[in-house]
Amino acid sequence: MSGEERQQPTTPGTAASPGARVVWLARIGSWLVRALGWSWRIRVSHDHAPNRMRHDEKPFIFSLWHGHLLPLLYHHRRQNVAILISEHADGEIIARIATSLGYRTVRGSTSRGAARALLGLARVINEGADLAITPDGPRGPAKSYAPGALVIAQRTNAPIIAVAVAATSAWRLGTWDRFLIPRPFARVEIAYSDAVYVEASDARHAAEQVDRARDAMALAERRAEERAEPSGSRSGNGAGRSDV
Repeated sequence: MSGEERQQPTTPGTAASPGARVVWLARIGSWLVRALGWSWRIRVSHDHAPNRMRHDEKPFIFSLWHGHLLPLLYHHRRQNVAILISEHADGEIIARIATSLGYRTVRGSTSRGAARALLGLARVINEGADLAITPDGPRGPAKSYAPGALVIAQRTNAPIIAVAVAATSAWRLGTWDRFLIPRPFARVEIAYSDAVYVEASDARHAAEQVDRARDAMALAERRAEERAEPSGSRSGNGAGRSDV
């Protein structure tokens, strides 16, 4: 994506003061993300939809699986993007890492405390920033699509653009989301779907369009995987994986 734009990150809402362990883990995590990201060979494809929205100065909603979060945090740093992050303890670490990379953060969930989170997300769109939402976060099941992004799209008229990652060599953590960590110097493929506009009279009817959002995610994944895998190989989400 193009059009990087620096903006002072903000964190709507309040949160409990973090402990020293969280602060240090966030600092180490931020350094590791930058070091790994610097080494990756990132290639972007099928990015006409986000580029068009940026060119027209129209905000949109990134939809990404929780397991793909790490390389996308690095790639889209300092691009006037706000990200929805849970209020769990691990969410505080991710929020601090995201803030250090230039993201705005909205704390909450589209399932628990949904009303407050939806208000904060709609406000971000109205202020002209893009959003990033993991529809299967923060606890899964992996690649299940909660309808929060669809509801926000319906309320703000901002389209959803799915984004996915595949890597030629990566570790997979033994977590619920099979968290993807591309190895140093791996080639990282990032691909996008077409824009999905949600036309519905209310939130309930917007949520009923979840199959369209799932199809967009599948399209972005397929586009990324096809560019990452050697010809004739279909191992899924990148070659050279290992579990950690």
